[in-house]
Amino acid sequence: MGRAVTDCFDKARELARAGVDFVCVTLVDVDGHVPQDVGAKALVTAGGLVWGTVGGGRLEARAVEHARGMLADPAEAIACSMRYELLRDLGMVCGGAATLFYEPSVGRRWQIVFFGAGHVVQATVPLVASFDCEVTCIDHRHEWLSTLPTRANVRTRLATDLAGTVRELPLGAFVLCITQGHATDLPIVRELLAWGEAGFIGVIGSEPKARALRSALSKEGVSRDALDRVRCPLGLPIGRNDPAEIAVSIAAQLLQERDARIGVAR
Repeated sequence: MGRAVTDCFDKARELARAGVDFVCVTLVDVDGHVPQDVGAKALVTAGGLVWGTVGGGRLEARAVEHARGMLADPAEAIACSMRYELLRDLGMVCGGAATLFYEPSVGRRWQIVFFGAGHVVQATVPLVASFDCEVTCIDHRHEWLSTLPTRANVRTRLATDLAGTVRELPLGAFVLCITQGHATDLPIVRELLAWGEAGFIGVIGSEPKARALRSALSKEGVSRDALDRVRCPLGLPIGRNDPAEIAVSIAAQLLQERDARIGVAR
């Protein structure tokens, strides 16, 4: 039971870091025969059940329906408990009764951070900003930051020490290093790995650049597991080598990574 709860918390933390609203449903009381033990948990997003079970069948279907309703209407996203008479309310012949506690976690948004504001970022930010997310772009060049789109969910930050801003980033942020080259990407990646709180780390570049980046970090003592967290080259292997098509490949990879973390089935 202890391990299951830990897994639940791990999954909940993952959802929160990805900026996904969810409801944690817990079986808190039973009367008679109920197809799960007290303490059973399930996590539900707007897309449905993503982790665990509170009993399956009609009880779980009702729980998922109620949790999704809470997420659909912010006014309903208030923690509450509900008692179900299994035969009377759900038509379950096993009888008994179950009390479920619904605990919503809402209001967080997916955080995406760009280091760099050059041509690829200029093409990628408008596309990514159309998602349900918050976008931050950090660069030392005001003239490039000033040409990014003005949107409610896009903010820019002028900074001369890019790596020095890493530990001020939102926990779980998806971080993309698209600066002027290896020399400026390396210290940012080094700091991101030392920080250890990024949800995703991507670095633009070719396969030779990827090898050079990993070699440099490995010589500094960075572990293989940590190096495996760095996605370089950034983007899915689709499209041509121009900013607009690179932007699509990056946006697609971000969605793929986000959905893998929240358990979206295709």
